[in-house]
Amino acid sequence: MNPKSLLTLILLPILLAGCAVATALPPPTVPPPAPTLTPLPTSTASLTQNSTATPSPTATSKPLVPDFDHIVLIVFENKEFGSVIGNSQMPTYNRLAREHTLLTQYYAVTHPSLPNYIALMGGETFGIDSNCRKCFIDETSLPDLIEASGRTWKTYQEDMPSPCYIGDTHIYVQKHNPFVYFDNIRLDAARCERSVVPLTALQTDIETDSLPNFLFIKPNLCNDSHDCELDVSDAWLTTLLDGLIPALDSTGDSYVVFMLFEEGQGDHSCCGLPKKAGGRVPVVIYSPLARNGFEDSTQYTHYSLLKTISEAWGLPYLGHAAEINHPLIVLPWK
Repeated sequence: MNPKSLLTLILLPILLAGCAVATALPPPTVPPPAPTLTPLPTSTASLTQNSTATPSPTATSKPLVPDFDHIVLIVFENKEFGSVIGNSQMPTYNRLAREHTLLTQYYAVTHPSLPNYIALMGGETFGIDSNCRKCFIDETSLPDLIEASGRTWKTYQEDMPSPCYIGDTHIYVQKHNPFVYFDNIRLDAARCERSVVPLTALQTDIETDSLPNFLFIKPNLCNDSHDCELDVSDAWLTTLLDGLIPALDSTGDSYVVFMLFEEGQGDHSCCGLPKKAGGRVPVVIYSPLARNGFEDSTQYTHYSLLKTISEAWGLPYLGHAAEINHPLIVLPWK
């Protein structure tokens, strides 16, 4: 046999073996397609105090709270939930609670009045634990953020003698007006006199179609149930809403009215507040964009309301409003 034939006989088995190995290798694995993620809903009536309803980062996500044109707070005094809800002395308030939205587990943050009002506007009490008159605060408040966003605000204080008044009368008290405690407001005379006004200015603003974006409405010592019976407060509320709601309706349906009591008569607490807080108070929400005939049993505080306003308008959260144990008021907004 010649050398060339011998070389062929030697290499042929090796080449065949190599081909067998190559054909025995499994085909390359193709990874399965990535699953399609469905965003969780961002609004739910069953939200609890420990829930974290974080909106999906997609452009089509529905916001947690509508971008209201007008947000209204009407604040009464010193009544526990059970003293108001079901009480025949407040037929209008209870009708609104039945027909619209009632928060059944809402808690004031402390006693007495002033620190609750300060918490609503500042996100904390800043160490205030009394109805002091000169405990002024050099801190940012909700009105500062509202103005920075290009929106307007006013507080309408019933029977306040003059715009930006400092002091008390027999029917008006400074402790129910948190705005004058913030240096940024009180010390700016033009700003204070423009936005901290007697309740009589509300009718003028209605008639001139110049309602601000944020309205904080405070009855006097009798009409807020501090010194008088609840039937007086209910009659006052009926008259107020008879003029206010048509004015808000004329601007469209993008508004919300919160009717609440700033503290209760007990020390009930919840969700991160001290063991003894400001009591469980009734809160009724009226809005064309909220579900009718709805009760929300989520635990909320004044910080929740402040956070909700901030969320609606894309404002920074102030103080405790940023904490997870004071959730947003996330209702099934339409």
